[in-house]
Amino acid sequence: MLRSDYLIAMISLRQLRYLVALAEHRHFGRAAEACRVTQPALSTQIRELETFLGVELVERRPGGAEVTAEGAEILRRATAIIAGVRDLEDHARQAQGLLAGPLTIGVIPSIAPYLLPICLPALGRQFPRLEPRLRETQTGPLLAELAAGKVDVAILVLPDERPDLESVALFADRFVLAAGVEEAAGLPERVQPGAVAADRLLLLEEGHCLREQALAYCRRIPAANLATLGATSLTTVLQMVAAGHGVTLLPELVLRAGFDDPRIALRRFEDPEPQRIVALAWRPTSPRRRDFAALAQLVTAAWEATAGVLPAWGRPPS
Repeated sequence: MLRSDYLIAMISLRQLRYLVALAEHRHFGRAAEACRVTQPALSTQIRELETFLGVELVERRPGGAEVTAEGAEILRRATAIIAGVRDLEDHARQAQGLLAGPLTIGVIPSIAPYLLPICLPALGRQFPRLEPRLRETQTGPLLAELAAGKVDVAILVLPDERPDLESVALFADRFVLAAGVEEAAGLPERVQPGAVAADRLLLLEEGHCLREQALAYCRRIPAANLATLGATSLTTVLQMVAAGHGVTLLPELVLRAGFDDPRIALRRFEDPEPQRIVALAWRPTSPRRRDFAALAQLVTAAWEATAGVLPAWGRPPS
C-alpha cells in the first residue's frame, strides 16, 4: 500500500475536527468540551494524527496549546476538507426540496435580536420543513466558522470585498442619532457628524463591527477620546443613553423591530446618511445557492414589510 493510501485510510474526519477545535480554543480542555469528548480522548486523537503524518502539529504549553508552523498548512487543509464534506452533505439534502432540513444560520449580535423576530415567523410559515439552527457571534469568528463549514450561511455586514465568499445585499440599514430627550432638544432635525461630541459618543466594545462602522462615519473622532463603555449589546448602550450618559448611532433595524423608549429622541443625519449594507454570505463551494436565494428574498421582504412600524419620532422627515 502506498503511503498516501495509508494516510487516507487512517486519518479520520474526527481527528481533523479535533485539530480545528484545538486551533480555535488553544486549550485541550476547552477544545474537548467544544467537541463533547473527554480531554484524554481528544489528546490521543491529536497524537495519533501527528504520528500518522510524521509532523508535530501542536506545541503543548502549560495551560495552553498553539498550532506549529508545520501544522498551520495541515490546519488550512483540514479546514477545507471539513467544509467540503459539509458541502457534500448539503448536496445530498437538495433532494428534500427548497429550504428543507437542517440549515445553520450565523448572525452578528447587532443584527440577530432585531432581524430574527421579523424573519423567523415567515420562515416557519413558508418553509415548514426547514430546521434552522442559529449561531450568534461577532464578524471575525463568524467568517472563520463560515469558511470552516461550521455554519452554512451568514447574515452580517461584510467588512470588505471577500473573494472567498459569495454574497448578496439584503437591505441598506441607515443610522440615526439616539440621545436623551433633554440632550436632543438642542439638536436640529438633521444633524452633522460634527455635532457628535467625542466624550458623549457611546459605542459597543471593540470587536463589534457596529463600533467600526460608527467610527468610520465620525472619522474626526479619535478612538482614544471616546467615552469608555464595555458593552456587548445595543440594549445596554441604549439604557445608558436613556439615563443621560451619552449618545449613540442606532441602526434603523432596531426601530423596525419595535424599539420605542420615551426617554430617547432620534435625529436623522444630513445627506449622505450613514448606513450599513446587511448581506447574506456563503461559501462559493456550497451547493445550496437556491436555498440562499430564497432566504435572501424572504429576509428582504420582511425588512420592507416593517417600514410602516417606525414610531413617529423614528420616521425620516418628509
